[in-house]
Amino acid sequence: MNLMPPTVMTFAATDPSSGAGLQADLLTLASIGCHPLSVVTAITVQDTVGVENVMMFDADWVNDQARTILEDMQVSAFKIGMLGSVENVAVIAEIVADYPDVPLLIDPILSSGRGDELANEEMQAAMIDLLFPQATIITPNSLEARRLAFHDDDSDAIEHASLDESADRLLGMGCEYVLITGTHERSQEVINTLYGESGLIKAYNWERLPGSYHGSGCTLTSAIAACIAHGLSIEEAILEAQEYTWKTLKYGFRPGMGQYIPDRMFWARDEEDDAN
Repeated sequence: MNLMPPTVMTFAATDPSSGAGLQADLLTLASIGCHPLSVVTAITVQDTVGVENVMMFDADWVNDQARTILEDMQVSAFKIGMLGSVENVAVIAEIVADYPDVPLLIDPILSSGRGDELANEEMQAAMIDLLFPQATIITPNSLEARRLAFHDDDSDAIEHASLDESADRLLGMGCEYVLITGTHERSQEVINTLYGESGLIKAYNWERLPGSYHGSGCTLTSAIAACIAHGLSIEEAILEAQEYTWKTLKYGFRPGMGQYIPDRMFWARDEEDDAN
């Protein structure tokens, strides 16, 4: 009998370009040897340029999708992306609360790469109150980290907040780890910073690649989930996932008029080149 791959359940909105969202999660999880389980939270109209429209799924549909699969299969990790509504946040919080031993990874998506708003203030508050206290790790970019950490403050406080202070506030909301990605910072290299209970754990420096990428955050969080599902420790998983994600960006391609898309299957094309 063949060995069963670890399973990871992702809650996310669709992206017909397969750059981000549910499709990005499925590609990443499969690429790293997991069996992905998908719960659709919303359907989007978008391309590599931006999000044009969103149709939210009813929370009962979200609940039924997840509960039906969870009654049939065991999962090794939960990954959360775009949730679409306060009601969806609440029902997903109830679902994952029933599985406290399963790692929960949250990519707190607030807007698209173009800046289209995807989570209003009420949704942000619901994520902070209901999901962050259950999270093993959240993976905001630096802009999201500041917005979430200082969501009750004025815009001036958000703009001038340090990442260390932001991480401290996010950890105070109940999550075990915070990985802040530094793509949006004005540094020569991309510096991702991992924080835990004792503060800063490690800073990771990565070569800044040219271009703008659609779905890099989805790829990173899904990759961490996949590595954890394979049995790696949190710090091992974070390092391996960053290396994988950086390579997907290095081999990224631009199929449309907007951002580049990470190539989650770069290794397969490398093997094809070697064979040829």
